[in-house]
Amino acid sequence: MIRRYTLPEMGAIWNEAARFEHMLRVEIEVARAQVARGGVPADALAAIEARARVDVERIAEIERTTDHDVIAFVSQVAESVGPEGRHLHRGLTSSDVLDTALALQLGAAGELLLRDADRLLGALVTRARSEAGTLMMGRTHSVHAEPTTFGLKLAGWAFEVDRGRQRLAAAVEEIRTGKISGPVGTYSHLGPDIEAEVLAALGLRVDPASTQIVQRDRHAALLTAIAILGGSLERFATEIRNLAHTEIGEVMEPFRAGQRGSSAMPHKRNPILSERIAGIARVLRGYAQTALEDQALWHERDISHSSAERVILPDATILLDYALQKMTGLVEGLVVRPERMRENIGRGFGLHASSRVLDALVDRGGMAREDAYAIVQRAAFAASDARRPLRELLAVEPLVARHLSLADLDACFDDARHLVHVDEVIARLDRLVPAPAVATAPAGAAR
Repeated sequence: MIRRYTLPEMGAIWNEAARFEHMLRVEIEVARAQVARGGVPADALAAIEARARVDVERIAEIERTTDHDVIAFVSQVAESVGPEGRHLHRGLTSSDVLDTALALQLGAAGELLLRDADRLLGALVTRARSEAGTLMMGRTHSVHAEPTTFGLKLAGWAFEVDRGRQRLAAAVEEIRTGKISGPVGTYSHLGPDIEAEVLAALGLRVDPASTQIVQRDRHAALLTAIAILGGSLERFATEIRNLAHTEIGEVMEPFRAGQRGSSAMPHKRNPILSERIAGIARVLRGYAQTALEDQALWHERDISHSSAERVILPDATILLDYALQKMTGLVEGLVVRPERMRENIGRGFGLHASSRVLDALVDRGGMAREDAYAIVQRAAFAASDARRPLRELLAVEPLVARHLSLADLDACFDDARHLVHVDEVIARLDRLVPAPAVATAPAGAAR
């Protein structure tokens, strides 16, 4: 992954040194398990534990000859140990080390992503509660529908992130699976007892029936969960981009001192974070597709997945880490413009009340629904064309006056009636993040 999107903590999980260090952990745990069984002398294990070192440059040098990275790794570590290094990699095949070490890396990366998701969830819940009463127009097909609040919109995002986090957590738990079962999974060199001991020491589960590899449905599930969560971020980013349109102007991305929007147009304040997140989500979906194709390996394995995974696994976790952290900052710093929201509601000429007028004509006036619909639709289209308030036209419509009083009509245009259940929905956020305790005054205290 390019440095631009690699944040330090996630980048440290995926650098070459970290990869080989995880492989060395596997090698040492296997040697340790063999000591009690007489496969490796105790003094050799002591030498390995004391002197084994990873030298990335030396591994690369050896690999230029061997064209095999695991052999190069084992040779370099054995060099660092000395004569006792010959006891490294006894009974192991390359994938025993590679897939088990990869499970360690993916588990660490997954934990970081889950923490990122938790932070975003917290930011969304906090902002949803604070914007619970911020009235805005709801839109369907990009057209005014009925009023909602910005807090309700953010609450929906919070619950979607929570669902994405649950999918991701399940995939991360499953990806913590290793194998020490030999060339085709038959334990022909080391027994299942060694595998169980080694993987328990590493905090991994045992693949109950591996081949030469840990099967790639697990990796496909992880990349799919990452892509779905990325798709959620894209949905949020797209909404922010739409609401930031000049003609709408209801939100703006944070814009720090000294920031520039355009090299040519000083007035520009572009939603660049949202656009960047949307682009990242597209890449994540492509990585998920590659992971799905990696499932269908030949026989007990081939290595067509290997070259793809060297790209998609680090990159996908790095990109989602970046996108989650950027979205969290975006949510926390988003500029919300309630005055523009109210202004945009007014620009709709009250058309959003058409459904309430329709219901009133049917319920209170006793009109047939089709007749009532035709009257309200005709008046709504006329109000839009003439740019006049819908209420004005309905007030002078004889068929409406025959069935509704002016008080009844006014009640249809009371926006508060659209929002009577907002607090109930916002309260559901307590399932995700408990609401802060409200301090109460002591009994008898002055008020």
